[in-house]
Amino acid sequence: MDRTPLGREFFDRPVLEVAPDLLGRVLVRSTDEGAIELRLTEVEAYAGEIDPGSHAYRGRTARNSVMFGPPGHSYVYFTYGMWHCLNLVCGPEGKASGVLLRAGEIRVGAEMARKRRFSARHDRELAKGPARLATALDVDRALNGVDVVAGRRRPLSVLQGSPVSPDQVRSGPRTGVGGAGAHQPWRFWIDGDPTVSPYRAHAPRRRAT
Repeated sequence: MDRTPLGREFFDRPVLEVAPDLLGRVLVRSTDEGAIELRLTEVEAYAGEIDPGSHAYRGRTARNSVMFGPPGHSYVYFTYGMWHCLNLVCGPEGKASGVLLRAGEIRVGAEMARKRRFSARHDRELAKGPARLATALDVDRALNGVDVVAGRRRPLSVLQGSPVSPDQVRSGPRTGVGGAGAHQPWRFWIDGDPTVSPYRAHAPRRRAT
């Protein structure tokens, strides 16, 4: 595995180029306790103001401002009042876009991840889904806006890893996205990998009776 950190230029590209290219790369979460290394196996692309499924669709807010760049930073949001999700900002500065990290295989530091994901029955379930991934890596809003390509002692970084060949990559609709963005095939995963999360369509709200 190539342990060269990815540079700013990797993220300074259109989101639909960056997202599938992240598969097989290694996300490193460095803590005082030690490092956890996760091989990315599933991601989703969000294209900002042209994408109804994106947090930035209606423009810049205090919550989503990190998505507008510069590229190569983390965007962490809190959802359903209980979970965090980790994204990597990409594309040119001023144009919001990012990649949601949906799942991965923990290759180093599994014992630390198990302490946070004690309900996981198998190690392949430690980071199987975006909320589980963030929990396993101890990611919360304190890491929102972290530069993943600058500095030697950064809490998050991405290594070159072992990128997968195009014939191993599959794509389909994003999980849980409804409305006009429901059918965009912007979820990417490694074919046959056991850590990939199951697809779930958006559940429409019931009408009041």
